[in-house]
Amino acid sequence: MEDKLRILEDLNMMYIRQIALSLQDSNIQKKIDHEIRMRDGACKLLAACSQREQALEASKSLLTCNTRIMAYMSELQRMKEAQVMSSDAGPTDDRLPCKGKVAISDLRIPLMWKDTEYFKNKGELHRCAVFCLLQVGAEIHDTDMVIVDRTLTDICFDNTIVFSEASPGFELRVELYSCCSEEDYSTGSTPRKLASKLSSSLGRSAGKKLRVAMDPGACSPISNGGGATLLLPLPTVVGPKYHLLAHTTLSLSHVQDSFRTHDLSISGNEECSHWVPLYGSVCCRLAAQPHCMTQQMMSGCLKVKQFGGDPQSWTNVYGVLKGTNLFCYHRQEDVEANIEPAFTISINKKTRIRASEKDLHNKAQSICISNHYGGEEVTHTLSADSREDTHRWMEAFWQQFYDMSQWKQCCDDLMKIELPSPRKPTLVTSKQGSLYHEMGKTATQIVQNTFSMPIAHSIKT
Repeated sequence: MEDKLRILEDLNMMYIRQIALSLQDSNIQKKIDHEIRMRDGACKLLAACSQREQALEASKSLLTCNTRIMAYMSELQRMKEAQVMSSDAGPTDDRLPCKGKVAISDLRIPLMWKDTEYFKNKGELHRCAVFCLLQVGAEIHDTDMVIVDRTLTDICFDNTIVFSEASPGFELRVELYSCCSEEDYSTGSTPRKLASKLSSSLGRSAGKKLRVAMDPGACSPISNGGGATLLLPLPTVVGPKYHLLAHTTLSLSHVQDSFRTHDLSISGNEECSHWVPLYGSVCCRLAAQPHCMTQQMMSGCLKVKQFGGDPQSWTNVYGVLKGTNLFCYHRQEDVEANIEPAFTISINKKTRIRASEKDLHNKAQSICISNHYGGEEVTHTLSADSREDTHRWMEAFWQQFYDMSQWKQCCDDLMKIELPSPRKPTLVTSKQGSLYHEMGKTATQIVQNTFSMPIAHSIKT
């Protein structure tokens, strides 16, 4: 059976490579190959794990790899369909908005424990490992894993996750996964041992059927966190299984330069072993930076004249269109040297731009930019070296206005996005269980409780 599945996987990969080749896109194929190698490594690690924390991290990596593989394959299929549709429809002149960065940070998910659990500390201490998967298109990121029990009032993820190539129509899906961390995952053969013991009591025929039913074979739907794949068969590995606990989808309308609360759709219930009592909401900061606000959209030599001045008083400048301003420098070298511009012309949603007629003093067509300052209209006239340059500047202005109309509130002011800090490698604890290790854990806890100081090397319990 394993040989058949390997042949099926090879055929599927051949099909995927043919699609990527027809699209002349090797980058996404490299991403799929990388995630498949990462998935194989996670499977081997999960099979060899003897510690609970190791198994939980390996299962988390396996789920993330599977989700990315499926996202890349869906992206390939979408690109292929778009290619076929465009070839049938012919060329199009539709204007496309610029891309941008979308960042989500300060993720907080409040919990709602029962009074007897949180205040009176009664009942069995139930622990779950949770983490979030965040997806925009084919780009997927994961947060750190957090152990949750009744001592926590909120699930806090300190990660800042940035999607660098989002469109204004993006949909950011946030998925919360949970897994009960109380089970022992180091004994992967326990179901087989139990089936063997039962088979001796039930008889050969009934015991054989029971062993087949309890042994997750190669065709088992168990996939370590999230349904069977459409193309690539997932390896079956005994270990912890993450389950989707809640999810929500955020879009451009949710972007605001502040901390906001959003509703969660809960998938589990109290009967599930991976259940965590959610309040039903998620708090986060969702910010966006369109490329039109952070990058130079157009630059070049210009002549500028202010309305009402001498018709001959043109000022030679080097213009840079970026964000809501046209920065005018004396020289191009001033831009590279980070010198302040000579003056700035506002380019915002209320700005009016039109092409002027030729005049006697300027052979090329000019561009008039009008803004209101304190109830007074101020007009600047721009002139390029040639008619072609003037057309390029006009096109850049119209594209800027279109980007602003699509990104909406994200172009009012530049939102701040802090770059995420490098992910710290997961600390792998040594094998424990002896009296020596138990004494070490107890001593560490006593020092922490007494002096309330961070310990350089703490042992997770």
